[in-house]
Amino acid sequence: MTIADLNLALVMPEIFLLTMACLILVIDAFLPKHLQHLSYQLTQGTLIGTALLIVATSPTGRVLGMDGLFVNDQMGAALKFFIVLIGFFAFIYSRGYLRDRNFLKGEYFVLGLFAILGMMVMISAHNLLMIYLGLELMSLSLYAMIAMHRDSHQASEAAMKYFFLGALASGMLLYGMSMLYGVTRTLDLAALSQAITEVPKDQNLFLVFGLVFIVVGVAFKLGAVPFHMWIPDVYQGSPTAVTLFIASAPKIAAFAMMMRLLVDGMHNLHTDWQDMLILLAILSMATGNIIAIAQKNIKRLLAYSTIAHVGYLLLGIIAGTTKGYAASMFYVLVYSLMTLGSFGMIVLLSKTGFEAEKIDDFKGLNDRNPWYAFLMLILMLSMAGVPPMVGFWAKWSVLIELVNVGMVWLAVVAVLFAIIGAFYYLRVIWVMYFEKAEDMTPIEAGMDMRLALSANVLLILLLGLMPQTLVAVCLGAFGI
Repeated sequence: MTIADLNLALVMPEIFLLTMACLILVIDAFLPKHLQHLSYQLTQGTLIGTALLIVATSPTGRVLGMDGLFVNDQMGAALKFFIVLIGFFAFIYSRGYLRDRNFLKGEYFVLGLFAILGMMVMISAHNLLMIYLGLELMSLSLYAMIAMHRDSHQASEAAMKYFFLGALASGMLLYGMSMLYGVTRTLDLAALSQAITEVPKDQNLFLVFGLVFIVVGVAFKLGAVPFHMWIPDVYQGSPTAVTLFIASAPKIAAFAMMMRLLVDGMHNLHTDWQDMLILLAILSMATGNIIAIAQKNIKRLLAYSTIAHVGYLLLGIIAGTTKGYAASMFYVLVYSLMTLGSFGMIVLLSKTGFEAEKIDDFKGLNDRNPWYAFLMLILMLSMAGVPPMVGFWAKWSVLIELVNVGMVWLAVVAVLFAIIGAFYYLRVIWVMYFEKAEDMTPIEAGMDMRLALSANVLLILLLGLMPQTLVAVCLGAFGI
């Protein structure tokens, strides 16, 4: 293997991010207390630098590096850029929340950087082993982030649940990969796709078994039913600053993992995994939308909302067409931006000694601050899929691809569950605008938090009015 085979220029964003994360970890250990804010500033600078490198190394086609272990394509570049963008906003939202609770520590930001690095490795993996390494780097960082608030029994319990269930899902995924390797004798995704077509019929059963375990592992990371049980408890138990991070960016990475495994590696088993995903999608849309109606805790409501959104996200992949994959990519990017803003609003309303976790905590928000109520209104309408919000275009894009491949019945089922799901989003809007506030204390937040949250929500509103901008990016990622 030569230096030319490595093609190190392709992995410069990952190398830069890893170097800076290690550097910040060492610097933070020697920083005096009054300079602790430097870790935050270095982290944000690192993310800006990483984003610039992603743009600079973005290819026009599909390029392999690291002797075939790493792939750089337009889909990967777009997904990595959005993950870095979401991480940047998530750290802005987190800073004041963590400072008020006396655990604003450099470890939080370093773990966040390592989690983002793991996501980027997953996105560009062209090898089963690389996918697994990226997944574990991301997962272990997230477990530690959840457990950082050691004085909180809820956070410790959430971390333990996530760790044990995550370890089980990772084991399932690894077992599935080992079965595929046993049959095809390759870990490379392109070689795997080719080898599947040459497998003797008497060994097809082993391929399908391997596929089942891989779908289980991916479904857990996405939070699809029946592998969703960790989401409500982890979302509620984690500090809200951590919840907003784990609820947004990792979903993009999980989508990329599904694309690499099922589409790049096992497209020839499309009919097998399509049936599995149809079942997961219907169960997720039903469970998420129906159970969310009964929730009084807004973090649990958004957790069940996530489960429902995962069901819609799967629809484009089920369609099995290039436009279907682009529609699912559009959906996951829109979902991540909406979720980031929604949890950002919860962080905004929380203050020292008080967590704005109940829906009732949003009572009379319009009387307290009309601008913040307007921002939450945009978020909830978009989540519900009300036109002309971008959430509507996200649902429309996956549904139209289902109709195009003749799966009208599944599109009808999805629309019915979307109508049911609109209820709990509208309930939040009702509480904000038509019920009296129990606490008229002014809402205080730093300038950076106010600007970031406003920019986040206005971006969602702008994308709703001009969805073709992001749609063009997603179509371009698949060469359309």
